[in-house]
Amino acid sequence: MNEDRKYIVRIAIVLVALTFLVKLFFIQVINDDYKAAAESNIIHAVTEYPFRGLIFDRNGNLLVYNEPIFDLEVVPKEAYIKDTLLLSGMLGIEYDDLMTNLYKARRYSSIQPTTIVKQIPNQVFAQIQDKLVEYEGIYPKARTIRGYRYNSLANVFGYIGEVSQQQLDRDSTQYYKGGDYLGITGLESSYEKYLRGKRGVKYKMVNVRRVEKGSFKGGELDTLAVPGENLTLSIDIELQKYAEKLMDGKIGSVVAIEPATGEILAFVSAPDYEPSKLAGRYFSENFKALRTDSLKPLFNRPLMAMYPPGSIFKIVQGLIALEEGVIGAKDKIYCDGSLIGDHAPPGFYDMRRGIMLSSNNYFVKVFRLVINQHPELSQFEQAPIGLANWKLQVNRFGLGTPLGIDLPNEKSGFMPGPEYYNRVYGTGRWKFSNLTSLSIGQGEILMNPIQMTNLAAIMANKGFYYRPHIVKSVGESNYLLPQFKEKIETGISPEHFPVIIQGMADALRGTAPRAIVPDIEICGKTGTVENPHGEDHSVFMAFAPKDSPKIAISVFVENAGWGGRAAASTASLLIESYLKGSHSRPWLEAYVLKGDFRDRKRRVIATDSTTEATAIESQTETIGGL
Repeated sequence: MNEDRKYIVRIAIVLVALTFLVKLFFIQVINDDYKAAAESNIIHAVTEYPFRGLIFDRNGNLLVYNEPIFDLEVVPKEAYIKDTLLLSGMLGIEYDDLMTNLYKARRYSSIQPTTIVKQIPNQVFAQIQDKLVEYEGIYPKARTIRGYRYNSLANVFGYIGEVSQQQLDRDSTQYYKGGDYLGITGLESSYEKYLRGKRGVKYKMVNVRRVEKGSFKGGELDTLAVPGENLTLSIDIELQKYAEKLMDGKIGSVVAIEPATGEILAFVSAPDYEPSKLAGRYFSENFKALRTDSLKPLFNRPLMAMYPPGSIFKIVQGLIALEEGVIGAKDKIYCDGSLIGDHAPPGFYDMRRGIMLSSNNYFVKVFRLVINQHPELSQFEQAPIGLANWKLQVNRFGLGTPLGIDLPNEKSGFMPGPEYYNRVYGTGRWKFSNLTSLSIGQGEILMNPIQMTNLAAIMANKGFYYRPHIVKSVGESNYLLPQFKEKIETGISPEHFPVIIQGMADALRGTAPRAIVPDIEICGKTGTVENPHGEDHSVFMAFAPKDSPKIAISVFVENAGWGGRAAASTASLLIESYLKGSHSRPWLEAYVLKGDFRDRKRRVIATDSTTEATAIESQTETIGGL
């Protein structure tokens, strides 16, 4: 009996041993998955980061590309660094920073790679890569950052940065991982999902010294990185550079739009900064310097600066009055200058002459007709009704609300309604006299420069606009986001535009003689924005040519005085340069570049025989600079 038990036990042991041997053979020889699991410490997953999409201007000029950089990773268990001081000097980083990063890497994991140095420029890496083989456990990882062909459009492009933990927590797509880059501001942010591409991964066999021994499973588990899609901008880089040149040393903005499409041709926020300052390993230092700069170069003025528009708003007031039928285009009103300060002379004004000479008193009377349309009611009852109707019509011009441009941080401006004045004065305790300054684009009205240019585009189109946008197309399919194809009507009948447009054309002989360009009929409107903190602001909006317009533009120059000087001169040069490919008035360019727009009773004209400037003492600019 005992003998039988011995045999049974022996047989059981042999069977168990055979089972283990078969299983071991299957694991080590037959099934690669078990082999990989057993040797996971020598299978290295290498993330392949995609190239971000390139950015071109409307004429195919490359604006933004990718520059190679390198991060350095350490595997603490394998690391053997003879001289950390020599290594820090070779890498161009502080010794204490290197030691701190090595300490953090050891605490994080002894076997997982951890980044200790980021964004080593390609030219620096080329000098040190042969020396890095002497440092065991330290491995380079290829990345890219943005490179820029021109020192332009920094506030348009924005910048990229490493994803933060907060952004990872908010990422519902689960796309991003620690160490990834993404767009933070500008186009890099608003078109991130198109620009970023798709990560890939390669599984590589490495020995204990992490020397590559080939792809795992012949690369069948690898995935390729997919580059991001390219963007073609509507920007004309030559026009952009010239606009930036004219705005150098000034504070303000220039925005130019193609009226027929809403495509932005130039977008200047002055002062600007070099876009390369926020790319690369010195991002933090440069960002701090820009953020504390008193001139605020990071402040995107075309979208974020809000100003009273001044006299350019008279165009809106005129169109609403004509649409409401409270005045006819040729109805004459006598203005003696008694209602409000005015540079226009006393006399009879119709709509065309009111625009041409920018009569403040005329537009106060016109606006009063718009507000007080119910004579059977008291003025305190009429004002809220009239203002509510006026605000609805103003909003249809894209004012008091964001236009929806494809850049972040656009402000809406402000168009006051009854609720505002009810808070300020109390319900039923205000009337038209409290609104007088709105007549001429002052008071509580606020617009940003992109809205000013869009107003010029509305005039060029005689009543409609397309949302202004920077990106002309995405990818090889030339995709355009659908919201930028939508035609938006203002609700103003087309028959009301010709008289206003003719007044704008006449204005160049009235308030904006510097804007006259031979052979180009420009329709424009000056504005001088009151500034309680110093010199008034200069503003000018225009479109050209009068027939079949190709460009709408606004120029805003802070603390530069009359609109007919700095702003009108700058816009005139840009219009001529865009439509003709060059400009014919070096004297006017010199005037703008010099930037001396102080209040002098002088006007500048070009003689018929030459293009030189002749300064003529004159009193006529009393009405020639509004």
